[in-house]
Amino acid sequence: HKQGDFVLRVGAASVVPNDSSDKILGSQEELKVDSNTQLGLTFGYMFTDNISLELLAATPFSHDISTDLLGLGDIADTKHLPPTLMVQYYFGEPQSKFRPYVGAGLNYTIFFDEGFNNKAKNVGLTDLKLDDSFGLAANVGVDYMINDQWFLNASAWYANIETEATYKFGGAKQKTDVKINPWVFMISGGYKF
Repeated sequence: HKQGDFVLRVGAASVVPNDSSDKILGSQEELKVDSNTQLGLTFGYMFTDNISLELLAATPFSHDISTDLLGLGDIADTKHLPPTLMVQYYFGEPQSKFRPYVGAGLNYTIFFDEGFNNKAKNVGLTDLKLDDSFGLAANVGVDYMINDQWFLNASAWYANIETEATYKFGGAKQKTDVKINPWVFMISGGYKF
């Protein structure tokens, strides 16, 4: 990639939470968030031969939320969108076949369609709401040029995603701080123009 290029990648993006939460409902148990894979997209612009600005986007990720409390297992689900804006530094020269890179930036995660399932509702859990999250992000990756315009990519991001879950248990308002802090892994094909 060289100064003035637009860089587009499309592929499979997997969100793998490195999660933890406050203890829930006075127990020793936490909330857990499972992994999910969706269509990922990055779009970047090369300001110099080595520095770009890139946006990570994806189709909505869906996650089951679970707990070991009372042996409940899955109790809720949510969807989220994690747009992430990164400044990246590419190593090597524009004509290099391999272009490894590192980046740092900001993530804004939007949670929506969150809700408890019937199993949770049967024990008195209702009105789940997850706050949106704003945090830092970092990534590493490598592009392998197939020809002058097409390339393959492998990349990984780490994003600081923390949310406050508010809900009711037996009609009483509760809140639990949840750290999702996922790794995002992406394998993609790319095109520069």
